[in-house]
Amino acid sequence: MTVSEIFKFKNERIKVLHFTWFAFFVSFFTWYNMAPLATTMLEAMDWLTPQHIAALGICNVALTIPARVVIGSLLDKYGPRVVYSGLLIIMSIPALVFAFGDSWAQLMIARLVLGSIGASFVVGIRMVAEWFPPKSIGFAEGIYGGWGNFGSAAAAMLLPWFGLTLLGGDNGWRYALAFTGIICFVYGIIYYICVRDTPEGKVLMKPKRSGALEVSSWGDLVQLIVWTIPLGGALAISAWRLEGLGFVSQTALYVIWAVLVIVLIYQIYMILKVNVPILKKGVPEDDKYKFKNVGALNSTYFANFGAELAIISMLPMFFQLTFSLSASQAGLIAASFAFVNLLARPLGGILSDRMGSRRNVMLVYMAGITIGLVGMGFMDSSWPLVVAVAITVLTSMFIQGAEGATFAVIPMIKKRVTGQIAGMSGAYGNVGATVYLTLYTFVTPQQFFFILAGGALVSFLICFFTLEEPENSFGEEYYMSSDELKVLEAEDKKLHKKAL
Repeated sequence: MTVSEIFKFKNERIKVLHFTWFAFFVSFFTWYNMAPLATTMLEAMDWLTPQHIAALGICNVALTIPARVVIGSLLDKYGPRVVYSGLLIIMSIPALVFAFGDSWAQLMIARLVLGSIGASFVVGIRMVAEWFPPKSIGFAEGIYGGWGNFGSAAAAMLLPWFGLTLLGGDNGWRYALAFTGIICFVYGIIYYICVRDTPEGKVLMKPKRSGALEVSSWGDLVQLIVWTIPLGGALAISAWRLEGLGFVSQTALYVIWAVLVIVLIYQIYMILKVNVPILKKGVPEDDKYKFKNVGALNSTYFANFGAELAIISMLPMFFQLTFSLSASQAGLIAASFAFVNLLARPLGGILSDRMGSRRNVMLVYMAGITIGLVGMGFMDSSWPLVVAVAITVLTSMFIQGAEGATFAVIPMIKKRVTGQIAGMSGAYGNVGATVYLTLYTFVTPQQFFFILAGGALVSFLICFFTLEEPENSFGEEYYMSSDELKVLEAEDKKLHKKAL
């Protein structure tokens, strides 16, 4: 796929791509609606404090981790069209509750539930994979992720103007927040009407069994369980941070941890329930896939998207204090991270499509992130500002390009469980952000950049030793096993009978 093709709106797959990245844009526009209006909320509600805002920030991402895993499973079962539409429509409710909430309980619960909209990302990954062949999937997924992710920057730029300048008054900010919920609801309906899961004549491949990601060997089963544990661990860390801020009692913290342990036990039970019968029966050789590739991509998204979220959270203050800038100047520099997404993520996908080896592109990006973050670790007030900004932007290009390269590989690992694989890898991005931001509270900014570089280096090593080049990396069709081809033939016969 060429750059010019993305403007051919009469082409149905291009139309689906645009409808889908805009659904992601709407999701992030709504998800990040609080930050630009946080100071206004503090002024409007006398009882609200900066500690409340910090706690709401934690609530905003806490449920994103399990939601991405759950949504990944649902979309493989029901299809991305229904799941994306349903998610947008349902999430309009907590968005509206938050907009008009006037008590801590209302704000906290609404924000906690609204964090589930962050799972929207994985839905589009599956949708785009259904419409684009392997040879151009990287560029298409990069457009989806990069342009959609810009919704957070759009919220930062537009919502204060819309709520405080255009609407004004005591409740203008509330109407601006409510506006994001209305957009969610309306676009959820539009998306359902205007797209379909697959191109004409193709069927949606579904997992053999639902409830957990299917694997191909007993060793892979152990790996899946091991990689599942940190997902709950990140939630435990979030609860610990809330307890440290004084919003959760020690008793409540222990209750939350106990619940997380019970949930983990249930997840492991479901993993065993789904996979033990499959493995006992035996997986045909051509239907197997290696879970180590999923683990490698979990590590890359932990290291790149986790680093992005963490850096965005601390970069404005770092530049403001290090280079004696005004808040607006530092904010403008920090905003470059979001703007770079428009170009960097699609570029990562394009390079993955065109350089002949998706694995090597991934390795180069992870090495680039490591070097760039080491450079940022040496930045101090003696550096020329222009050099510091240049290194920051270059590092951002590598970080977000790596995100595009990651999701250029995921649809090719095992097509019928793409949603679940994308859900797990996507969740690891939030795990990375949680771990990194917790570590940030104990170190200096320079030390923090070195920690991020260490994470990228570990991911590079994991990919170097475990990530393999996918089957049909640059083909016209995704790799299909003999079992999958039989299912497709049966579905084609059903469609043909219906047509007659």
